[in-house]
Amino acid sequence: MRVGVYLAHPRAGSFNHALFEAVVDELRGRGCEVLAHDLCAEGFPPVLRADETGTVQAAPGAQDSQVALHRSEVAMLDAMVFVHPNWWGMPPAVLAGWVQRVFVPGVAYKLGSAQGEPAGLLRAGRALVLNTSDTPAEREADEFGDPLERIWAACVLPYVGVVDVRRVVFRTVSDSGDDVRADWLARARREAAALLG
Repeated sequence: MRVGVYLAHPRAGSFNHALFEAVVDELRGRGCEVLAHDLCAEGFPPVLRADETGTVQAAPGAQDSQVALHRSEVAMLDAMVFVHPNWWGMPPAVLAGWVQRVFVPGVAYKLGSAQGEPAGLLRAGRALVLNTSDTPAEREADEFGDPLERIWAACVLPYVGVVDVRRVVFRTVSDSGDDVRADWLARARREAAALLG
């Protein structure tokens, strides 16, 4: 099984990095081919270029070699894992840009009707999103409505063909102790392993 694991956090040593490393280790330990990408460390270029817009028949290729690599890889995945913090109810800019530049027509979806109904092209039927947050769950639900759930489970992943979207939020990170974080890392490993079943 081939799994893409994507980290979007700029600070080395963050808890997001620990989650990413735990997931990669767990999946590799279970015999998966893991394509692991720390998007910030790799310097993934998130800004969508003008020549990448304006057509629903965009070619799978890209002028930028990193973007071309990610497009070719994502088309061959069996599952995906995204690890990122909740920043202003959004993924970090590098991951938002990754979605815009990698999940393009001809690679991740095609439009099947004049009404814009998509047909997902990705073979990855499952995805796991691991988020960190400093907002308590009750406040998130009452005041904000959990925008990351809408982004991943309604707007992005089903559009490209992912039918099984799983998401776990670890909160609140800033006041969590070592024991709690160890439990969270163990849960991240379990969730990653469950993608294979």
